[in-house]
Amino acid sequence: MRKRPTVLNIKTIATTRFFNIEEMDIEFSNGSKRVYERLKPPGNGAVLVIPMLDTETVLMVYEYSGGTDRYELALTKGKIDDGETPIEAANRELIEEIGYGANKLTFIKEMTIAPGYQSSITYIVLAQDLYKASAQGDEPEPLEVAAFKMADLENLVYNEDLTEARSIAALYMARDVVNSQ
Repeated sequence: MRKRPTVLNIKTIATTRFFNIEEMDIEFSNGSKRVYERLKPPGNGAVLVIPMLDTETVLMVYEYSGGTDRYELALTKGKIDDGETPIEAANRELIEEIGYGANKLTFIKEMTIAPGYQSSITYIVLAQDLYKASAQGDEPEPLEVAAFKMADLENLVYNEDLTEARSIAALYMARDVVNSQ
């Protein structure tokens, strides 16, 4: 049976606008000690939303990504603001990024990215029964919205502009949820 290690100490060793880098002194149940480093973003996590225009059509965005220095095709995503639930954040991000809100929002799963050294949590939310709505977001430029057919998912995930693993995994999960309804 797994026994969670004991955290002996956590110390912040660097801070940026987006991350705190923490050093963690850990002791395992067998007495082994290790020092781990992790990226710990401030805030309440993030949402990634799969907006379904209808049962067959998903809306995605092309957005500039600093990490890859190019425009990436991805699902709507963003930080959860203080006082917001993941569902509320999902609807707000939809309205800001693609010009739609959703009457039906369904939590699917929590997802992590590189949990060995990063502590961020992303809440995956399926958005259905969309309606037109808009609000100013924090994007530096308007996002290009593109519609894709879920029936062509196998080709979509090999699109050279779609590289984000969270978006790819979420598309497969959404397809399964929509097909089971």
